[in-house]
Amino acid sequence: MLLLSSVQAGAQDFETATDAVKNMGLGWNLGNTLEANSQTVTDVTNASYWGQQGLESETCWGQYETKAELLKMMKDAGFGAIRVPVTWYNHMDKDGNVNAEWMARVKEVVDYVINQGMYCILNVHHDTGADGDGFKSWIKADATNYTTNKARYEKLWTQIAEAFKSYDQKLLFEGYNEMLDANSQWNFAKTSTAYDAINNYANSFVSAVRATGGNNAQRNLIVTTYCAANGYGTWSTQLKDPLTKLNNPESTSNHIAFEVHAYPNIQDSSIETVKADVDGMIALLKEQLVSKGGPVIIGEWGTSNVDKAGATDYDVRKDKMFEFATYFVQKCKENNIATFYWMGLTDGLSRFFPAFSQSDLAKTILQAYHGSDYNPTLPERSDYGSISCTANFNQQYSELYLFKGSITSSDYIRLKLELEEAPASGAFQLKAYYGNNQTAVKSISSASSFYSITADLGTVTGITLQCLKSTGTAKIKSIMLQKKSGSTDPSDPSVFWGCTVSDIKLASTSGISSTVMDEKQNNGLIFDLNGRQLSVPKKGVYIRNGKKYVNK
Repeated sequence: MLLLSSVQAGAQDFETATDAVKNMGLGWNLGNTLEANSQTVTDVTNASYWGQQGLESETCWGQYETKAELLKMMKDAGFGAIRVPVTWYNHMDKDGNVNAEWMARVKEVVDYVINQGMYCILNVHHDTGADGDGFKSWIKADATNYTTNKARYEKLWTQIAEAFKSYDQKLLFEGYNEMLDANSQWNFAKTSTAYDAINNYANSFVSAVRATGGNNAQRNLIVTTYCAANGYGTWSTQLKDPLTKLNNPESTSNHIAFEVHAYPNIQDSSIETVKADVDGMIALLKEQLVSKGGPVIIGEWGTSNVDKAGATDYDVRKDKMFEFATYFVQKCKENNIATFYWMGLTDGLSRFFPAFSQSDLAKTILQAYHGSDYNPTLPERSDYGSISCTANFNQQYSELYLFKGSITSSDYIRLKLELEEAPASGAFQLKAYYGNNQTAVKSISSASSFYSITADLGTVTGITLQCLKSTGTAKIKSIMLQKKSGSTDPSDPSVFWGCTVSDIKLASTSGISSTVMDEKQNNGLIFDLNGRQLSVPKKGVYIRNGKKYVNK
C-alpha cells in the first residue's frame, strides 16, 4: 500500500526555493518515459490532435513501464532528487481536460519518488519543443500562441496543482520545458515578443498553481529560460538574452527557482577549456538569474552528443567525459546549483531489473557530489542472468535490437542468438551497424544463429533482428555476447522500430526462469496481487499469477 508521506507538512512549513535546491542533492531524469509521445495528427487545430494516446505512451519510445524498485535503487545509490518529465497533450481533450487514468499514473510515479524520501520535479515537457514533420508542439514562445492557449494552459496547471495540492515541500512544479518561438529557434529567440510570451506563460503557471491554495500557496515553482538556454558562449551577443529577458514572476516570495540545461561539446576542446567554460557558465547564471531572487537548477545536463548511439562521449572519450562530469557536479554543488543528469545511467531493460547500465558513470558523479570516499550501491546488469522474450513485428523491415552499444573485435568474437524454433525461410535476418552508419546483413534459417564481430567492422554499435515480412513473431531463448577470453555476457533486446517485446523472463542464478513481466499495453509487465508492478529480486519471494515463487 502506497503511503503518502508527502502530505505531512503545511504550506507555512515550506522551505524556501534556495534551501530546496541546496537540500535536494544529486538529481537524475526519468527520461523517455512519461514524456514519450507519438503523433498521427500534427495539426493542433484538429480536435484529433488531442488525446492521441493511452497509457501505452509510457513505453512508445522503447522504455519499459516504470516501477517503484527503480526509484528505490536510485535512492539507495545516493541520488536525492528525480525530475519526472511528463507530456500532457496526448492525454487531454481539446478543452484541456486531462484523462483521469493518465493523471493517476503520473501520481503513481511521483509517489514512487516521494515515498523514497527524494525530491521530485514534475513538469510539462513535450507540449513544448521544436516542430518537425512528425511533431508539432502546442505551447510556443509566441504572442499569438499565448493568447490562443492561455486558458488551456492555465486549466492544465490547475488540474495538476489540484491533484497534488496535499503533497509536501519535496514536490516542485516546473512550468514548461524547452519552449521555442514559432520558428523553433534554438539558443535565443528571433524576436523580443518571444520573451514576452515566455514571461506571460510563467505568470500564468504561477498564478494557476497559487490559486488552488493549500500547500500550493508556497510550493516551490520553477520557471525555465527560453529553450532552457544557459546563455554561455561568445559567438553571438544574443546568447544572454534568454537570461536577461526572463522575469521572476514572484520576486518577493523566495519560492521561485530558475532552470536551464547544459550539454557542452567536449569533443573539440581541451579539458582545461571545458572546465573554464563550466566556470564561465556558473558565473553568468549567478549574475543574471540568482541576482533576480531565485536559485538555479540545471534540469538536464550531459554532453552534446548524448544521443549519438555508439559514439557518445561515454563510448569514445570516457576519461575526458568523466573528468568533465566530476568538475561539473563539484562546481555546481559549490555554487548551490542543483544538477539533474539526463536519463542515462540506467536505460532500457536495465530499469526493470533494476540495474545501472552505466554504473561507472553513476559512480563518478555520485563521488563528485558525495566525496571520493563514497562507495555507492550500484547493481549492474551482470548481476542477473540471460533473458528470454517474445518479439512481435508489425511492419516489414522492422527491427529489434539484440545488442546496442559499442564493441570491437579486440574484446568480442560474436553474438549468439538462440530461438525456440527455426524461423521460416526468408522471414528474418541479422543486421549489424558499424563504422560510419554502415550496415551488413546475414540471413538466418536455424534456431541457433551467430554474428561474428570481425576486425573489418571496426566498432559495432548495434546488431538487430530484422523482420523481412509484413508481420512476424520470434520467440527468443537467449542472446549472448561471446568474449575472446571465452566468457559470455548476456545482451538485452530493445525496441528499435516497428515491434514490441513481451513475455520477458529472467533466468535466475539457480537456473530457474522467473517472469519479469508479461504483456500489457503491448509491453510485457507483471503485477502484485494489488495490481502494482514487481521487479524480480536477486533473492527472495515474489508473487506471479497468484502464486509464490522463490528466486534463490
